[in-house]
Amino acid sequence: MIDFTKIDYLKNGNERQKRAYEVLTKYKVLEKLEPYSPLLAGTIPIEIDIESSDLDIICEVDLRFEEDFLDDIAFSRLIPYDHDTDVKVENIMVNGEKSIVLNFLLDEFPVEIFGQNKPTTRQNAYLHMIAEYKILQEKGEEFKQKIIELKKQGIKTEPAFGMLLDLENPYEDLLKL
Repeated sequence: MIDFTKIDYLKNGNERQKRAYEVLTKYKVLEKLEPYSPLLAGTIPIEIDIESSDLDIICEVDLRFEEDFLDDIAFSRLIPYDHDTDVKVENIMVNGEKSIVLNFLLDEFPVEIFGQNKPTTRQNAYLHMIAEYKILQEKGEEFKQKIIELKKQGIKTEPAFGMLLDLENPYEDLLKL
C-alpha cells in the first residue's frame, strides 16, 4: 500500500498528482505546517479527483491556541499574500469536535487546511481516504470511473461510495470497513 504520510508517491502519479507535488514543494506547504503533523488527504492522493478538487491538508491543532496556529501560517508565508489572495477562515464543528478550516488558492489549486485537536492519522479525512483507497484497489477501474462520474455530477466523495456500495450512512460506514 502507498505510504500516504509522505507525498513522494505523487511524483510518479498521474499528471494532476505530479502538478500537486510541484505546488506543494514549491510553496513548502508541508514543511511550513510540520509542527502540526500535516497530511495530504482527499481525492487527489487516490486519483478520484475532478477538475475542481482541492488539496486537502489535515493538521493536528490544539484549538485552544488557534491564534498561534493562524500566526504560524501568516509568519511562514505559506499563503502568498498579494492583492489577489483571498483567504477564508472558518471555525466549524465536525462530529462534535471544534475544527478550523482555511481555504485559499495556490497556483491553480484550491487548498483547504483543516485543523482538529486529534492526530492526523486518526482524523476522519485520513481514515476515509484509506478506506476508499482499499475499496478502489479491490473494486478496480470500472468502479473508480463510476465514483469519478458521480463526483462530476456534484455528489461528494463519501456519498458516492455510499451509493455504489449501498451504505446507509457512508461517513460512518466507511470507517467500519
